[in-house]
Amino acid sequence: MSRHFNRLIRFLLGGSGLAALSGCNAVVLFPSGDIAIQQRDQIIIATVLMLLIIVPVMALTAYFAWHYRASNEKAEYDPDWHHSTSLELVIWSAPLLIIIFLGAVTWTGTHLLDPYRPLGRTDADRTGPPSAEPLQVQVVSLDWKWLFIYPQYGIATVNEMAAPVDRPIQFSLTSQSVMNSFFVPAIAGQIYTMPGMQTTLHAIANAPGNFQGFSANISGIGFSSMTFRFLSTSDDDFAAWVDRVKVGGGTLDRAEYIKLEAPTAAVPVTYFGGTETGLFTAILNRCVREGQVCIRDMMAQDSAHRHSEPAQAAAPEAPQGN
Repeated sequence: MSRHFNRLIRFLLGGSGLAALSGCNAVVLFPSGDIAIQQRDQIIIATVLMLLIIVPVMALTAYFAWHYRASNEKAEYDPDWHHSTSLELVIWSAPLLIIIFLGAVTWTGTHLLDPYRPLGRTDADRTGPPSAEPLQVQVVSLDWKWLFIYPQYGIATVNEMAAPVDRPIQFSLTSQSVMNSFFVPAIAGQIYTMPGMQTTLHAIANAPGNFQGFSANISGIGFSSMTFRFLSTSDDDFAAWVDRVKVGGGTLDRAEYIKLEAPTAAVPVTYFGGTETGLFTAILNRCVREGQVCIRDMMAQDSAHRHSEPAQAAAPEAPQGN
């Protein structure tokens, strides 16, 4: 199906009506990851279904205006016409069928493309669950930069990440300050990051490339420069990239993170060859600084306190005498 959609898109983009867009990089229409491809297909299906109504209505509007113009004496004039069963059937049945089909497609796609749902296939031609171990990437949106922690490799980067082609990626995302939105159009749809909360995104890259990622949610004065590079590489190139990161910087511990979280814009790519164990958990639970109580500990204490309190039944009041 994806190959047919690609042919359709190339045909549409080659039309004279879109000639002005010939210099644009329509990455949403030509993605490089299976999740983004399926999302692209959903967009195309919804657009085509809506055009099945919009195009005939616009065409008939122009036809009626021309055919029933005052100068056309051959057009039949029937001021007493008020009903047509055939016309009513077309007017109501066609939109109803489109809405039913569009609702079914949307409902199915919403569940199959749930960002929390593990990948069920590598691509359209390899429908079985991917056999490779998912690459764990912990993402933190800062003001105004992106931090990527690789717990399986003990490294971290700022404003650059990499992943092997055809290897599933499981993103765990949170934010240091304000709500933000993580978006790599070539790989998968956007997902929000929020302080004190964790979201999850499953994705995969099916072709090598150097793709742009960015924040899709306005978050302050440095928002426009809050971009990063997503490098989709071969397994060997990814291993070389990991080695380069390991020798390219110091250790990202809590003290270094506190410096990093300070609001800065247009931050260059930064490598950390080592990371402190449990740093992402501390960021998520808002307890990076010394003396801060972690959210999970606070919630555990509240839960224990509620369960330890004996049930206090209100004693009935004695009747008042005169």
